[in-house]
Amino acid sequence: MTTTRFAPSPTGHLHVGNLRTALFNYLIARQMDGTFVLRIDDTDPVRSKPKYVDSIKRDLEWLGLYWDQIEFQSNRLEQYAQTAEKLRDMGKLYECFESSLELDLKRKKQLNMGKPPVYDRSSLTLSKKEKDSLRVESNGYWRFMLDQSRIDWADGILGETSIDVASVSDPVLIRGDGQVLYTLASICDDTDMGVSYVVRGSDHVTNTATQIQIIQALSGNVPKFAHHSLLVGSKGEGLSKRLGSLALGDMREAGLQPMALLSHLAKLGSSEPVELMGSLDEIILGFDLTKFGASPTKFDQMDLAPLTMKYLQGLSASDIIADISALGVPPEKAEDFWNIVRMNISTLKDLSAWWDLMEKGAEPKIDDQDREFVLKAVSLLPPGQFDANTWKTWTQNVTEVTGRSGKNLYMPLRQALTGMSHGPDMGHLLPFLKNIKIKNKP
Repeated sequence: MTTTRFAPSPTGHLHVGNLRTALFNYLIARQMDGTFVLRIDDTDPVRSKPKYVDSIKRDLEWLGLYWDQIEFQSNRLEQYAQTAEKLRDMGKLYECFESSLELDLKRKKQLNMGKPPVYDRSSLTLSKKEKDSLRVESNGYWRFMLDQSRIDWADGILGETSIDVASVSDPVLIRGDGQVLYTLASICDDTDMGVSYVVRGSDHVTNTATQIQIIQALSGNVPKFAHHSLLVGSKGEGLSKRLGSLALGDMREAGLQPMALLSHLAKLGSSEPVELMGSLDEIILGFDLTKFGASPTKFDQMDLAPLTMKYLQGLSASDIIADISALGVPPEKAEDFWNIVRMNISTLKDLSAWWDLMEKGAEPKIDDQDREFVLKAVSLLPPGQFDANTWKTWTQNVTEVTGRSGKNLYMPLRQALTGMSHGPDMGHLLPFLKNIKIKNKP
């Protein structure tokens, strides 16, 4: 059975880049009737916060990306310790003592000599006495000893991929303070949880090669890997400095619809055009990982606005009855209200302004040259409750009295009644207007 996972660190809020990874793994699991695991990578006790775990869950639930099981790495520290001990016994995990400054100086020296900046394994030459002496100053950290060969795999997006491990430093698996790092924890989890397909960003390609070696050293099953392109801004710039503005929570607060976001990301960067889907089931059915390319993919949040509008326009009043009711719209008016305004909103947040207009009225917008005309027209408004025929009857009468027609007739009246030069059909809107704020005297 296919098992995928999404493994966010609870050190901040999810952003659009995280979501792309989560979505791809979710869609693959659902296509294969498999299991989607939410794994919280909380091995960093200082930066990991419960509030971010709650935020991650809330964002995924908002999008409808429900997980089949949830795991916390902080509950699995004993398993990581056992795996580390196994690697030590195999002679594959060795202790190092260089400081960050010393490592940086080594890398610069290698680059100056035209060599790849690969760790030189000098710690392997240390005697027990030398190690004991160094531990007095600081605890050692632990590296995995790579076999310096090529690692090949068939990538689900990049195709046949090959990494020369001789050009890669032995990865650090455990820090000097004992904290297990991502690579070791991830391998333990993927192996124990039966993860069979891993989709992640192309910045992990080299890391995948080292992980494959570690998995093979532990006699584990190597999952299938696929590396999607990284998102960049609309002008090709990196998104790293903008991720705060691309947080999913902010998008939710801005009124963007989940289906707009999911539809966009399910096709963005592929050879297929982005189109609005009506449900997650449609997205699952149409998702094809082989259609995606390796080139950096441009993401522009502005592209989500028209998709959100189109999605909302396809809804019925019953779909959003809770939002309509929250405004104070009487149940018997809910459907008419929605049908009047739905083609004139960008997000559901816009509903409030339209209901306020209907209930409280708007400040009139009247050009000087139209003032006399508007006042005359208002004096011709029929008394009593407005109905579906009021606008037509009224404007015909105004034309007969003033001689105005077309845009010169309708636009000044719309602006005077609503304060805007655009909006719903006035024949439908007028019966909802309770307060017309136009003085009858100049």
